[in-house]
Amino acid sequence: MAFLGVEQSLTGRAWIGPDIETDRAAETLAQATQLPRPVCQILARMGVAPDAADAYLSPTLRDLMPDPRSMRDMEKAATRLLAAVKDRQRIAIFADYDVDGGSSAALLVTWFRAMGAVATLYVPDRIDEGYGPNDAAMSQLAAAHDLIVCVDCGTLSHGPIAAATGADVIVLDHHLGAETLPDALAVVNPNRQDEDGALAHLCAAAVVFLALVEAGRQLREAGAKGPDLMAMLDLVGLATVADVAPLIGVNRAFVRQGLKVMARRDRVGLVALADIAGLDTAPTPYHLGYLLGPRINAGGRIGQADLGARLLGTTDPHEAAAIAERLNTLNTERREIEASVRADAIAQCETRGTDGALAWAAGPGWHPGVVGIVASRLKEVTNRPSIVIGIEDGIGKGSGRSVSGIDLGAPIQRLAAEGVLIKGGGHKMAAGLTVEADKIETAMARLDALLAKQGADALGPADLRLDGALMPAAATVELLTQIDAAGPFGAGAPAPRYAFAGMRILQARRVGETHLKVTFGEPGGARLDAIAFGAFDGALGPALMDHGGAPFHLAGRLEINAFRGRQSVQLRLEDAARA
Repeated sequence: MAFLGVEQSLTGRAWIGPDIETDRAAETLAQATQLPRPVCQILARMGVAPDAADAYLSPTLRDLMPDPRSMRDMEKAATRLLAAVKDRQRIAIFADYDVDGGSSAALLVTWFRAMGAVATLYVPDRIDEGYGPNDAAMSQLAAAHDLIVCVDCGTLSHGPIAAATGADVIVLDHHLGAETLPDALAVVNPNRQDEDGALAHLCAAAVVFLALVEAGRQLREAGAKGPDLMAMLDLVGLATVADVAPLIGVNRAFVRQGLKVMARRDRVGLVALADIAGLDTAPTPYHLGYLLGPRINAGGRIGQADLGARLLGTTDPHEAAAIAERLNTLNTERREIEASVRADAIAQCETRGTDGALAWAAGPGWHPGVVGIVASRLKEVTNRPSIVIGIEDGIGKGSGRSVSGIDLGAPIQRLAAEGVLIKGGGHKMAAGLTVEADKIETAMARLDALLAKQGADALGPADLRLDGALMPAAATVELLTQIDAAGPFGAGAPAPRYAFAGMRILQARRVGETHLKVTFGEPGGARLDAIAFGAFDGALGPALMDHGGAPFHLAGRLEINAFRGRQSVQLRLEDAARA
């Protein structure tokens, strides 16, 4: 039954509240732990038992850190890293151009620097070279280096790794592996087909961090001491959030501790970027995913591919400031390019229809650096796995994003194996592909059929899931502080959403072109401010702006708003329905 009876909201969604089992579990938790009911509601939703509540609310690496050696090839990889340092060998790092790749590269650059070694950084150009190792680059690197470490890429790079004649290659990755592995010295990847999947939720930077943990263990065993790895957790936390890795298990500790390290402002690159982004409070997962992450990604998307990794790895404040300025400018340009492609892609998709299992769009000249972001937007609009492809010189390069419960990476990898795609791969929630332009229709039809077997064609509009109802008087800074203890929130552990039933709109005003700011409350009672981003892109903004005194149910996520040293609570308004 719909929560508050909302079968179809102003954004066309049904509201779904906690089920009976979750409510019962929350009640049991409240009685056993004496924790506030909203906190217990979150713990119940995440399946946390009463005797595990304390540990869940205080995630530590000591309790959650896996043994790095549980992953295949890990000992071999760490031993080879140490040998390269000891023997003063020439080392190269081949990194992907996104936040995870940049963070992974910066982890290694920082570690090698602390160990007295210097590594060459190589990040391929997205347009000229594409994702992952290529034959020419690997051959050139091998001619001048003894060891090449591929981070956030390489698991499917059989040919390019074979081209690295004369150098050892280590792969530290997390993308879905094929039936066979490239002929590298070590392939450390929790998503190899011969792994048990227990660590499949790790991003590449987490895999790199575990490799450094294992190297530290080997150093201690030999009576030596390695660098302070805890000080590097800001990079692991950043990558975990930006790569949309699920915040479960050790990932929760990585992010929780990483945010604490980041708040110390020790890494000059992140300090410069935070300052230029206007981040003047302690960082949160939201800031990592929506303020810092997009700026770091901007270099790889439309600018110079290695800017993100260089920013995160530098110790020079002047270099950091210059790179941060450049990335901020590129991010503004990226937004403009994205807006144009997004409008065309959504229009094309609407014309084609969204009754199938897949939403997709393709167009000539669409910048390959923004197709992934546009695929995310298309997914949000359609609640379907989505692919967006840019076509240049008869070749389409695309990126895809999936919805919860639908694996996109495996069917794309299958299409590549079948020869329908030139190449393709990824993981459950995100994937990339290259396809001949005249085969796009065929490939998308085949992918649609594979996704339909997973039930993607039966998905309706995304329901809005709520954790309960609150009154404005209950939405206090104290409550949000207690709720934050159940975080961090993000992929796999969504922040709680609450409904405010039968509210009167006391004030409403437009902010910019598409946003809406409102104040709501009960007659003669407490009131609460809310902000609805993009409200005038749909029916939400006009309906609340012209409320006519009618009551509304309002729903969204609560957040603490800090202004001039004063904290207050505001609702990030996501939906509304007439009461």
